[in-house]
Amino acid sequence: MHQSIGRENPAPAEGRSTRKRLAILEAAREVFMRSGYGGSSMDEIAAVAKVSKQTVYKHFADKENLFTEIITKDMDRRSDELIRALSDTEDADGNLRHLARRHITSIVKPEVMRVRRIVIGEADRFPELARAWSQTGVERGLAKLAERLADLSRRGLLRVEDPDLAAQHFNWLILSIPMNTAMFDPDAQFTRDELERYADEGVRVFLAAYGVG
Repeated sequence: MHQSIGRENPAPAEGRSTRKRLAILEAAREVFMRSGYGGSSMDEIAAVAKVSKQTVYKHFADKENLFTEIITKDMDRRSDELIRALSDTEDADGNLRHLARRHITSIVKPEVMRVRRIVIGEADRFPELARAWSQTGVERGLAKLAERLADLSRRGLLRVEDPDLAAQHFNWLILSIPMNTAMFDPDAQFTRDELERYADEGVRVFLAAYGVG
């Protein structure tokens, strides 16, 4: 059988498809950050990704589906990484502080705050977008945290009667001050010491209510 010498084997179709999907996601992130949700178009995303509009629609049914994919995958990744550390710990206090510091650092970032502003700014025109952000992003992350807190309580490391409420308390004791500042001031910056202080103080208050010591 004749074979072409020096010619590389063509990339598998699955590999090409994955690369195109990732290129579309990166292009969409860039376009959404620049133009907002309402000001973005699938045509523009296709152009930035250097694929056809048909290719974009092959991977994502519509603009809402594409935007939801971006925000939920980002939040899922952060929540999985942050909460995993609590699964087998015997040092609830220390691990909660570690979790709080990583959590606040991952959330109070300019790019994360920008996405949050986009969702809130479009909530009246695109309520389904806001619901997707809340249900598949925020609520899913809090549900995972609630499961871990309930487990720590069963093991006698915390005293938690309502894990869902405790997860909300933990989240907002840590995030409320810097997040509110960053939401209304896009140029706001925090030092590492400032963020760690917010995290540590939030955990201190949380443990005053839910700790066993």
